[in-house]
Amino acid sequence: MALALALRKHGIASQIFDARSRDAGIADARILALSHGSQQSLAWLGVWPEIEATAIRTIHVSQRGGLGRTRITAEAESVPALGYVLKASSLIAALDKAVAAAHIPLHEHSPVSGAHADAEHIHFRAGETEHSAPLLAYAEGAIAGDDDVVSRDYGQHAVICSVSAEQAHEQRAWERFTSDGPLALLPLQGPRGHELAVVYTCAPADAATLAALDDSAFLARLQQHFGQRLHFTAVTSRHVFPLGLRYRSEPVAERQAWLGNAAQTLHPVAGQGYNLALRDVRDLARTLADGTDPGSAAILGRYARQRRLDRHSTIGFTDGLVRLFSNDHFLLQHLRGAGLLALDLFPPARSFVARRMMFGARAW
Repeated sequence: MALALALRKHGIASQIFDARSRDAGIADARILALSHGSQQSLAWLGVWPEIEATAIRTIHVSQRGGLGRTRITAEAESVPALGYVLKASSLIAALDKAVAAAHIPLHEHSPVSGAHADAEHIHFRAGETEHSAPLLAYAEGAIAGDDDVVSRDYGQHAVICSVSAEQAHEQRAWERFTSDGPLALLPLQGPRGHELAVVYTCAPADAATLAALDDSAFLARLQQHFGQRLHFTAVTSRHVFPLGLRYRSEPVAERQAWLGNAAQTLHPVAGQGYNLALRDVRDLARTLADGTDPGSAAILGRYARQRRLDRHSTIGFTDGLVRLFSNDHFLLQHLRGAGLLALDLFPPARSFVARRMMFGARAW
């Protein structure tokens, strides 16, 4: 839906084919962390005023069992917020409303299959009907197939829930690295400002057990895992998701392009997945506006070149964080602590990391 709206901004007509029903996303329980750059993109699309979001003004980064920590603040970066936390369902509802208002056709229950290209069109089946277009963009869903796909199993699952704390979050997010994987707490809107979204990474064998604990036992485990900076009082039901890395080496093929999770599925550390997807959307729409044939090899090649630095640096950034911090190696623990301390003491380096997370390769 974001891509269709971005194309319309550039005067390009499109249609959306969705395998699910149109209202399926309204029940999406996921919490998204959007960067300041993504907020700017959604404002450009005209949907931001419709979204309920909580600003992140401080990010506290630390590692369990080791020295060193760093704080990144919106004030130091001269931005209104480093990012925003929102329900995926709120974002989907806002995008759907904008798509309907723009009269962009959306075909539900229409999974796409059988795509094949000729010199001028890509032909495909959507549901029970045949279609042709200059370009077919896969902008939703996980990566399918094994051709041209690089994958890595991190041996981690994420347990997702929300908690209440005795202390107000004060628009602060926490990223705490542990040997089992990162633990993230993100500020949520609530009547008292004490609610936080939790992404608790653990070994696959522990995930089901952790999710099945009663509330008191889970809160005790979370408290032990996180430390004493916050004290948790209540928790919602838990959901479990496997974590890994999968990405297409090239996001384009003959009259076809892949964006977002269809192009790269990332570990949620640092919350880069949907932010990278919106940068894919922005660049594809802008590139297609510069050509008469949106599916030509020249146009798609230009798009792939434009996205290469941002895609691969973001993939490398998240992959490196997971592999560097998800272990108990004595030497690495001290090096990690020194690195976090250096970021805290050297503002230009801290600012570079902050702006990289907010804007991707545009930060450079």
